[in-house]
Amino acid sequence: MAEELKLHRTWSSPFGLRAVWALHIKGIQYDTIYEDLSQKSPELLQHNPVHKKIPVLVHKGKPICESLVILEYIDETWKEAPLLPQDPYEKATVRFWAKFGEEKLLPSIWSVFTGQGNEKNEALGPAVQNLELFEEQLKEKKFFGGEEIGYLDLSLGWLAYLLDVFEEVIDLKLFDAAKLPLLSAWMNNFYDAPVIKEHWPPRDKLVTKFQLLHENYQKAFAAK
Repeated sequence: MAEELKLHRTWSSPFGLRAVWALHIKGIQYDTIYEDLSQKSPELLQHNPVHKKIPVLVHKGKPICESLVILEYIDETWKEAPLLPQDPYEKATVRFWAKFGEEKLLPSIWSVFTGQGNEKNEALGPAVQNLELFEEQLKEKKFFGGEEIGYLDLSLGWLAYLLDVFEEVIDLKLFDAAKLPLLSAWMNNFYDAPVIKEHWPPRDKLVTKFQLLHENYQKAFAAK
């Protein structure tokens, strides 16, 4: 009998996709509960009363919140196809770079997306520098996890499908494949991996979503 396992997420969230990918890599069956964040379900508010955000993984009635925490929980609960290295130093290094991606890379790229005028150009430099740091981590490797997709790959998976969406919406080049060939190859390898590719959100819907979001940021800036 399958264990009770539910994943609260939205159709487009890169954070929810991390859990989706991890569960499918490990071959774990689960139920998806799609949330409307403008009208959050009572279950979501009950399971995540602190942040009231997705994703939330509910296993045997017990909620696990925050996407990177969920990844580790999945990896520790279901041992097949391990996502984290077994070596303590390698595991610590992977966690470091996942945290750097969350706290430095993602905010720096978001600053370019939401920036106005000179703010956007000023934000571009730090974003590119952060991307260059991840380029260095891919020497002689197909994935950050080696030959197989691992924890760090899943944490950075949003790069493979959102960067070019952001570029189209703001009409600005964020990523130079010629200058970052390893990261470019990683994006292609990750995007096309069967277990990953089947779960990508529709690109046209993503463009529409972020166009509206970008317009809202512009209107808010103009109203200041």
